[in-house]
Amino acid sequence: MAQYEGRWKTVKVSVEDSIAWVTLNRPEKRNAMNPTLNTEMREVLEEIELDEAAQVLVLTGAGDSWSAGMDLKEYFRETDAKPEIFELRVRRDACDWQWKILRMYSKPTIAMVNGWCFGGAFTPLVACDLAIAANEAVFGLSEINWGIPPGNLVSKAMADTVGHRQALYYIMTGETFTGVEAAAMGLVNKSVPRDQLRAATIELAQKLLVKNPVPLRAAKHGFKRCRELTWEQNEDYLYAKVDQARQRDREGGREKGLKQFLDEKSIKPGLQTYKR
Repeated sequence: MAQYEGRWKTVKVSVEDSIAWVTLNRPEKRNAMNPTLNTEMREVLEEIELDEAAQVLVLTGAGDSWSAGMDLKEYFRETDAKPEIFELRVRRDACDWQWKILRMYSKPTIAMVNGWCFGGAFTPLVACDLAIAANEAVFGLSEINWGIPPGNLVSKAMADTVGHRQALYYIMTGETFTGVEAAAMGLVNKSVPRDQLRAATIELAQKLLVKNPVPLRAAKHGFKRCRELTWEQNEDYLYAKVDQARQRDREGGREKGLKQFLDEKSIKPGLQTYKR
């Protein structure tokens, strides 16, 4: 949409058919995340959240990369000589969008991994609700190869999505793996040939677009929170989310769904979404 055209230096945004396409746009740097990109991505996410034309967000990268992780020169070398408070602010901006906002975003999010995905890029990858990768995409945790452990929340991201042995193998060896292998280990939902990636992403987005956004949001937030709570806390929290969703749902989805299933016999909820 014209309202987003040319707004940001390092991020491109367009909205088409209710899908917001957010593209990390530093192809000459493999879309490495520098301080400018981190600040701009926070602004982008906050604007799209309020844009009623955008109901699903897809995060991808320009060129042949999703993101090569943090920009080592700008993120590390150029902050070494700055006051400590500057480094803290740079870290805050990175964390704000890469997981604090993105992980509990109010709209469904899909990572469309078109190419290289390294290091710090694993944090926003896992913060997205769902992910589809190109078979040809290359993933890697290369930090060990240049003398540091994975930073930010990369290890947490791996621990939450990948099995113990596989996560440690790639963290400790720095070896790369493909989109096909990423799907097999659960880091992404599936992988497809690169020339089918956009179509597969649109197909997934369309499955989300027909759902009532209020319970959809409650469902994803409930799942993410429940990983951190006890069974007793989960019972209270998830019942509260159900009640909250009913109160906030202006279209009365629960009542429509029950009517169509029980009274009209027009849908089977195990196979179909109620007609909104």
